[in-house]
Amino acid sequence: MLDQPQVTGDSSGSALHLALAGNWTVASDVALEEADENIMAACQGKTSVVLDLAQIEGLDTAGAWIIDRARARLQQAGINAKIAHRDSAQELLLKEAEYRDFSTKPPPQGYVFIDILADVGSSVDSAARDLAGGVTFLGQVVATFLAALVKPSRLRFTSIVFHLESFAFRGLPIIALINFLVGCIVAQQGIFQLRQFGAAAFAVDLIGILVLRELAVLLTSIMIAGRSGSAITAEIGSMKMREEIDALRVMGLDPIEVLVLPRVIALIIAMPLLTFLADMSALFGGMLVAWSYGDISPEVFMARLKSAIAMNTFLVGLIKAPFMALVIGVIATVEGFGVQGSAESLGRQVTASVVKSIFMVIVVDGLFAMFFAAIKY
Repeated sequence: MLDQPQVTGDSSGSALHLALAGNWTVASDVALEEADENIMAACQGKTSVVLDLAQIEGLDTAGAWIIDRARARLQQAGINAKIAHRDSAQELLLKEAEYRDFSTKPPPQGYVFIDILADVGSSVDSAARDLAGGVTFLGQVVATFLAALVKPSRLRFTSIVFHLESFAFRGLPIIALINFLVGCIVAQQGIFQLRQFGAAAFAVDLIGILVLRELAVLLTSIMIAGRSGSAITAEIGSMKMREEIDALRVMGLDPIEVLVLPRVIALIIAMPLLTFLADMSALFGGMLVAWSYGDISPEVFMARLKSAIAMNTFLVGLIKAPFMALVIGVIATVEGFGVQGSAESLGRQVTASVVKSIFMVIVVDGLFAMFFAAIKY
């Protein structure tokens, strides 16, 4: 029994017959590489090579990979290389340890302008597909909701209350704090800038209109998208990875009815409540700063605020809130169902959920701003 891999050649013109013998195993790692070099050296100037495995006494995946690599390199060099006289076990090893070339090819050189246009086109196409998928998914949610209205027992009230507590009650402190601080900042900057014109009192008008119409609902939506939207995507994505959603379907349950509808309903209920509390927090912060920084007493602040705003100013923010909640809920659940089987996919979908939700919240806010301006509301 030969301990080391051996290579012996029998040349006939431009054809070469190489008999491989010995133990082609990982224990002979250095000798394997030397044998591979001998094969390549012996094949110089040949057009046809046969690698005969009849005399090999031991072969493992390392030896099989070396032999298959030699065959592939000979093929790349334009030499017709074949492996002969292999038994079934050797055939299996060669198949499993097949040599693959992982060398990266340099990217094709193109025109920068064309590449930019191609990237823009790809982005537009991806956005259009996301929009179409989101609208389709929204239709499924609405259909499920209407079916639940016909048969109220299908609504999972326990799940709705649970998610309402998670989204609204537990999210209230951070949302109230953020809006309180923003109200303070708007008041300070408004008083500082308007004081130059002797119009510091008009900062109250600025605070009231800006907070009630735009800032409170926008900041609340962004916070909900980052806090609750990401949680929804992570929860549904984890269930998708563990095949729990497939298990629901096997049990005859609709994942949209069980997972999506309670979360979306809870978001739609929570958002107006949080927006109202955000309004109060921001106005309270603005009143404190106006009192301490602008010498505007709370009585004057409230009187000025009452004359500056009307009911429609207050209702604008509350009208936007449910629509923004619907957008956040649909995007978060769509991205959750899009998770594949890896942690990397989960992280990518959570990131996409937050980014898309914030982007669409700002877009929806802009559309509402144009709509209310058109109807002069």
